[in-house]
Amino acid sequence: MRNRRVLISGASVAGPALACWLHRHGFTPTVVERAPELRDGGYAVDFRGASLRVLDRMGLLGAVEAAATRMGAVTYVDSADRPLVVTPPTYQSGELEILRGDLARILYDATKDDVEYVFGDSITGIGEHGDGVTVTFARTEPREFDLVIGADGLHSTVRSLAFGDETRFRRDLGYHVAICTVPNHLGLDRAGRFHNEPNRTVGVYSARDNTEAKALFWFGSAGLDYDHRDVEQQRRIVEETFRDVGWETPTLLKAMREAPDFYFDSASQIRLDAYSRGRVALVGDAAYCAAPLSGMGTSLAIVGAYVLAGELAAAGGDHTTAFGAYTAEMRGFVDACQKLGQGNGKWFVPPTRAWLKFRNLNYRLLPYLPWRRLIEELPLKAGNAITLKPYAAARA
Repeated sequence: MRNRRVLISGASVAGPALACWLHRHGFTPTVVERAPELRDGGYAVDFRGASLRVLDRMGLLGAVEAAATRMGAVTYVDSADRPLVVTPPTYQSGELEILRGDLARILYDATKDDVEYVFGDSITGIGEHGDGVTVTFARTEPREFDLVIGADGLHSTVRSLAFGDETRFRRDLGYHVAICTVPNHLGLDRAGRFHNEPNRTVGVYSARDNTEAKALFWFGSAGLDYDHRDVEQQRRIVEETFRDVGWETPTLLKAMREAPDFYFDSASQIRLDAYSRGRVALVGDAAYCAAPLSGMGTSLAIVGAYVLAGELAAAGGDHTTAFGAYTAEMRGFVDACQKLGQGNGKWFVPPTRAWLKFRNLNYRLLPYLPWRRLIEELPLKAGNAITLKPYAAARA
């Protein structure tokens, strides 16, 4: 087996999932993560189709099911908290839903005894040479690896170093989102309540057996300029955008200020012709972010990790052959998942009051519409838009 030493940047979902499969295939993965410890926050993430089969092959499906949110219906309300429309659980939560932080913990716990994790550090340089890669770090001495994999998200450092500036590959869909953990002050029981104003959506849903909740703030935005590492600036943007929105918004904004976690980013997609360059490859959002509006980002990460590790094993570590096969295997799946994220924004963040009324009317009539089944099946079709190879060399 060639190229056994593999450095993975990112310890959220795609990185530990890839490390799990690489170890099973006989590689020696190392995971480096900028955060000082495993990040516990984040929003609820969905699994559909092929990703569930990958979880099963990992032996982790039971653990994920045990930690599932088991979310019920989401109710859209007016400013006086009067229900306007209710959407069914599957419309928001896929076939299986779990908090991102809980999923990251499950993946980390499944790999920590077999995989080297380096927290509190990040890659600063990638120097490829004939038979390997010299990697420099922000805090520690340079190290030699055979391959480098970027699993470091939408704003991937590895992608910037190996492929070029992010703006060449990022396609913004015109929305931003903030999510944080807040008290479950509404006493929600595995349920959510959302409120819309034109171009703005604010909501809250219960989490972790109703002991806490997640607040979310979605809004339409065009050309918003900010530093994606400046959390204080991002909080101010959310406060200014939602300061005149009624319902429970003032309470949620105050809780956002005190939240132990805070996530803010654009709804964007990453589009690349190939997911590798030389001895460097990308997986998950770093390679093919589908945007939160698609509901397919976690499925792409889990399946992509399985395919990338499997192709490296099938090629005996020959990265040129494996990386090409990885791109070919994932292309159709990526296209199907990214397509789901395009055009959904107006339904979740209606731009005008007329659109808001039209959306609510459609939701009310949905149980009686002949194309209801088609709407429900579209995400499942995308989630199954790949035939998983067995990669038989993997150990159980």
